[in-house]
Amino acid sequence: MDTDTQQFATRFVDSLTSAPGLRMWLVRPLQTLLAAGEPVSITRLAAQAGRPEGEIREALAAMPDTEYDAERRVIGFGLTFNPTPHRYETGGRTFYTWCALDTLAFPAVLGHTAQVTSPCRATGEPVRLTVTPDGPTDVEPATAVVSLVTPDAPTSVRASFCNQVHFFTSADAAKGWLAEHPDARVLPVADAFEIGKPVIQQILAGSTANSC
Repeated sequence: MDTDTQQFATRFVDSLTSAPGLRMWLVRPLQTLLAAGEPVSITRLAAQAGRPEGEIREALAAMPDTEYDAERRVIGFGLTFNPTPHRYETGGRTFYTWCALDTLAFPAVLGHTAQVTSPCRATGEPVRLTVTPDGPTDVEPATAVVSLVTPDAPTSVRASFCNQVHFFTSADAAKGWLAEHPDARVLPVADAFEIGKPVIQQILAGSTANSC
């Protein structure tokens, strides 16, 4: 990774982790339960996280992007039951994610392998890959890239990041999108995974911390 890309990576991590509504200590427990394929109640989440229910309610109240069903059970935070362009198959179940980078990060967070299919943002052609806890493999087409952004004042994780983080079949395919988003970057899939590693490490560390 060259110096310019490393500097971009630092800005990306700093910007993402400063976004409101991101409780790192809750991400892994919540996604672990979501990956089991059932809506997540406050009681189950509190038990999984090892925190009081009141603390869980306060944390979720500060995470406005969280998705709920009619019974106010969680059905999405990064990993979601609600369809998005990013199809994420693991353990015989089909889920979706909020963005392309989610598909690269969650196997490392959750310790499983996923089959990912997502349309190129520009052409609609499918990008397919396998993602293991160690990173992406079998990327088709091999030229695929991921867009990343570093907003100075992020408003929320989903609005500021996920809605701008897409797969493209190639850097050439992304040129039109980049012209409309001059502060963004597109990187090969493997490089995007590397840039996401510090966030993965924070999620894993946060899930074992005694406090947020």
